Amino acid sequence: MSYELLFLKSLTLTIFIEVIVMILFFRFVVRLKDISISSLITTGVIASFATLPYLWFVFPNYIEQQIWYVIVGETFVVLAETIIIGAILRTKFLNSLLCSLTCNLISFLTGLIINWP
Repeated sequence: MSYELLFLKSLTLTIFIEVIVMILFFRFVVRLKDISISSLITTGVIASFATLPYLWFVFPNYIEQQIWYVIVGETFVVLAETIIIGAILRTKFLNSLLCSLTCNLISFLTGLIINWP
């Protein structure tokens, strides 16, 4: 399978996972009922589309060691998505950060489980 096709499959899975986690996070953890489901879906899609290409196509060109790639790449993604979530949903920084951390942790772990040798 080509790298680009693998990316598209990963992007689809990432969006699916992170949107569901984001909805659950804001509905049941933070309990914000004034944010619509469509706003949460839109935010999840935008956040993933804005960050995953950098993780897949930019960072590998600059970071060769796998551990640093994961640390720097995932840190970038969490911080960028925190800003995106906060800007679109107008939530507190801590809520945006915790949502981004939760979404990305679950998405990352799901990817590890799916691709386990």
